[in-house]
Amino acid sequence: MTFPTKIAVLLRDDLAVWQRLNVTAFVVSGIAGTQPELLGADYADADGTPYLPMFGQPVLVFEGGPAVLAAAHARAVQRGLACAVFTEELFKTGNDEDNRAAVRAVASAELNLAGMAVHGPKNAVDKILKGARLHG
Repeated sequence: MTFPTKIAVLLRDDLAVWQRLNVTAFVVSGIAGTQPELLGADYADADGTPYLPMFGQPVLVFEGGPAVLAAAHARAVQRGLACAVFTEELFKTGNDEDNRAAVRAVASAELNLAGMAVHGPKNAVDKILKGARLHG
C-alpha cells in the first residue's frame, strides 16, 4: 500500500541508542498530537483488552550528520511544513515548560538539533530529507 503523505523522523547520527529512542518518541508525539487524522482505530486483542490507536501509515526513521539535520530543518521551515524538533539542550531538562524555554532561547538557524519529525506530501518530505539515509 502506498500513501500520499510521509511521516519521517531524522536523527543526528552521533546519538547514543537511548537518545535516539527518546528523541523519536518525543518528536512523533508532536505529529500525532497535531494531526489526529493520521491515527488509525483503537486496537484490541482476542480477549477484548483495548489498546491505544497508532499511526495508520509507516513512520520512516532516517539519520544524518548535523549539517544534514540543519539543512532538512531549514527546508521544512522554508516549505511551510510543520515539524517537531528536539534540541541537544532537551536532554538536560526535565519538563515541558523547560523544554519549550530551551528551544525558545535559540534562533531557528542556530538550533543544535538532535532530531526532528515531519509529515507532509511524500515528494515534499523526500526533498526535505535530501542527504539523509535510512536509519540502520
